[in-house]
Amino acid sequence: MNQKLFFLLFSFLLVPFLIGNSYAQITSGGFGDSPFERDFGDVKFLDAYFGTLNEKIEVESGDSNVPFTVVFANVGTQDITGIKGQLSLPLGFSASDGPGSIIKADSDSNSLAGENFHLTFFVNLDKNVSIQQYPGTVKVDYSRLRESGVRTAFEDFQFKVTGDSVINVRALETFLTSLRTNNVIIEIANDGTAPISSVDIVASNTQTELASTTTSTTNVENVVILESNWDVGNIEPKSTRHLTATVYVPEGLKDDTLRIPLSISYYNAHGDQHIISKIVDFYIKGLIELTIFNVDVIELSGTQMVIGEIINEGNEDGLFGFVSIEPRGDSNIKPNTQFIDEIEIDAPVPFNIPIEFDGEPEYGEHDITITVRYKDGVRDELFVIEDTTIFVNEPTTDDESGLDSSMIIIPVIIVIAAGIFIMRRRKKTES
Repeated sequence: MNQKLFFLLFSFLLVPFLIGNSYAQITSGGFGDSPFERDFGDVKFLDAYFGTLNEKIEVESGDSNVPFTVVFANVGTQDITGIKGQLSLPLGFSASDGPGSIIKADSDSNSLAGENFHLTFFVNLDKNVSIQQYPGTVKVDYSRLRESGVRTAFEDFQFKVTGDSVINVRALETFLTSLRTNNVIIEIANDGTAPISSVDIVASNTQTELASTTTSTTNVENVVILESNWDVGNIEPKSTRHLTATVYVPEGLKDDTLRIPLSISYYNAHGDQHIISKIVDFYIKGLIELTIFNVDVIELSGTQMVIGEIINEGNEDGLFGFVSIEPRGDSNIKPNTQFIDEIEIDAPVPFNIPIEFDGEPEYGEHDITITVRYKDGVRDELFVIEDTTIFVNEPTTDDESGLDSSMIIIPVIIVIAAGIFIMRRRKKTES
């Protein structure tokens, strides 16, 4: 009877131990083997990145003395003070003091309970460091207020070498023409090693916008830009994107420089938005617009001549002009060229080119090409080409034509001689 009573009592005492193990209850003095076990401390790691507390920065291999910030939260119930840190990074990263030095940060500041604090280190990146994620470890020493001694916390983390984005803009064609609508192509280049995303570009084209966005001298308010906003998208490292704009330039801006300010908004490799300003410059040249008209064939002194006129309807003279004729089809007219010099805007410029044949003369219709070659104000060579048909008559051979030409030439010679004689007399009188 006593044995049964002892056995029942012993079994009753074992029940709490068996139930405690089966339901993973916490053991005395802590969380023990509980799956929800956590080791609470005063310091909790939040983030680690290149940059300062207020701004993350992009870095690439070879950068030196770069700030590296680690952010913590004081999750304890007391304020902490005397915060110091040491940073351990992989091979390729070293202290700004030089290889072999300990990467330290000393804030000597307080952190209120429940508030965040940070440590900023300065590191050098080796030239062989790749753009990727790396592991790191930080050691934080601190003291609790109203408590003696130093506490230490270790935190492992991941950080990224992002690369550096470098944005440049340029016009593929730097010349605009006045009195004309110009199709402009602007290149946006990411010359860096980090990608940029969600690139949005706005062109400022009013005096109000210019006054608030830039202090650069610009005359963009005097032109008409049909497009002013472009959604470019993502630009990978060492790649370009292009945007197009339609710009009308009035006559008054000829020989001036047009500056178009661009506001570029984008997200960097950290995911932070940045807005930068760039200016694209253009040189505005005059308009040379030539038309060939009144093409005909006349006979002069027994020679058939192709004649015509060139009119310049632009606002700038054409320079170093040449007019050429070339045969087309079955025509046996020899190619020939005449120098006409400047093609002014205020009057038609005539040309007359003798007709010569390759072989026996063939009279009647001839298909020819007339080409006007000239240079503009920036010395670019330009061409105006026109295909036409001329009719070549057989030259006259009667004596009257010879007599008439002699009667024309002799008076001209007399007039020239008289002019030379008068000029010499005046010079002698003045001397």
